[in-house]
Amino acid sequence: MTDRDDIDMLAAEYVLGTLDPTQRKSVVARRMNEPDLDAAIADWEQRLAPLNTYYGAIVPSENLFASIRSKIDAIGKSTIDQIPSLAEFARMKRNLAAWRAGALGAGAIAASLIIAVLATDIASPVQSGQFVAVFHRDDTQPAFVMSVDIDTREVTIRPIEASMPEGKIYQLWIVTEQTGPKPKSLGLLENIAQPTKKQLGQFDPAMLRNATFGISLEPEGGSPTGQPTGPAIHGRLISVEH
Repeated sequence: MTDRDDIDMLAAEYVLGTLDPTQRKSVVARRMNEPDLDAAIADWEQRLAPLNTYYGAIVPSENLFASIRSKIDAIGKSTIDQIPSLAEFARMKRNLAAWRAGALGAGAIAASLIIAVLATDIASPVQSGQFVAVFHRDDTQPAFVMSVDIDTREVTIRPIEASMPEGKIYQLWIVTEQTGPKPKSLGLLENIAQPTKKQLGQFDPAMLRNATFGISLEPEGGSPTGQPTGPAIHGRLISVEH
């Protein structure tokens, strides 16, 4: 890893609030004398600013961290042996104490969660064409996070805070200029205990950047009408380019 990569990673951790108080104080002092670090911090602040549109300013509940820890434990016990791609949750648990110091609001907590979930897939510097979308209702924790590689048009949908009611299934949708005003089904999310991958080779990459994605709750087997029939949550792509 180059010095530039080190600076960029440190700036990202500073903006996300994942540094402990001592590390954060050190970065504050360094950015006064290191223009490259200061510029990297400003760049990350601008890059992640769109995430703020999803969250209002709220005070986290007293049992928020206990709830997160409990859910991480449950996920780890039931799926970690079978789903290596969820190993990042174990690392997220170890970093929980550091996040407590740095996270001052629900927006920062959610942003940290998103980056932690994506950490395994983008351990090397992110290439151009990488995007994410967050799906959640109101001020709740995200239900799903979706990553999209525009170049390969591969989509990965990861469950975060989603549960599957009995007799129901989640279905993924897309709306673009290419598909017209009606949502087009991208298939079912049959197992929300692990990530689901989809290929969007039939879509133009430029249109994918401006697409609206939706996840609806449908009867078993999927929508009977070819259109969303149950409660739906929506997300748009946000670039995570370096």
